[in-house]
Amino acid sequence: MPRTGERGGPQTRARILEVATRLFVERGYDAVTVAEVAREAGVSSVTVFKHFPRKEDLFLDRADDAVDLLRSAVRDRAPGVDVLASLREATLRLVDGRHPLSGANDRSVPFFRTVAASPALVARAREIAAELQLVLADELERDPAFEGDGALLAAFFVAGYGTVLVETARRRVAGEPPDAVVDDHRVRLERLFDALRYGLTPTASAAAAAATEVGEVGEVGEG
Repeated sequence: MPRTGERGGPQTRARILEVATRLFVERGYDAVTVAEVAREAGVSSVTVFKHFPRKEDLFLDRADDAVDLLRSAVRDRAPGVDVLASLREATLRLVDGRHPLSGANDRSVPFFRTVAASPALVARAREIAAELQLVLADELERDPAFEGDGALLAAFFVAGYGTVLVETARRRVAGEPPDAVVDDHRVRLERLFDALRYGLTPTASAAAAAATEVGEVGEVGEG
């Protein structure tokens, strides 16, 4: 393919991503080289690495979006809204909007298949999860309104979200009905936040159910 202008900024980045995603999905991540992506996109390998320092980032390109989401959930929450409530709202908003980060997007299945087939992508995904955990822990440490163990909360949240996402990925790849999988994905996220707030014991589960019931009664009363 003839060379395109390499100073295209966002347009060049988008073109590289589009080409890389197509080639990785069609042929498998490990079977495609950066040089092939560059050639197909009409740029040099140097330009590819300028936009994406690691080959894995050509496919796992939304880490920065996830960082922004976590920071916003902590920094931009309204007065009186605690961190868990803010994280819950942000997380469920992703699902309801079928955002790519949610795992509920219609194009998630080929993405999941490609990641699962590549040890390099699986390893990078785990690295990204660890990086996100550190980001959230740091934000909580800096937040004067947060009282608690930020490192522990960040670890539980990231691990729990990852567990829900991996199960959703498995079911989507297995061909289960998308709507049913997404509905269950949302239910399991709600369980995650109940566990983070109330714990995992039967007593805690009852407390979570009671809190939900009180909330529903309050909504009826306000109507």
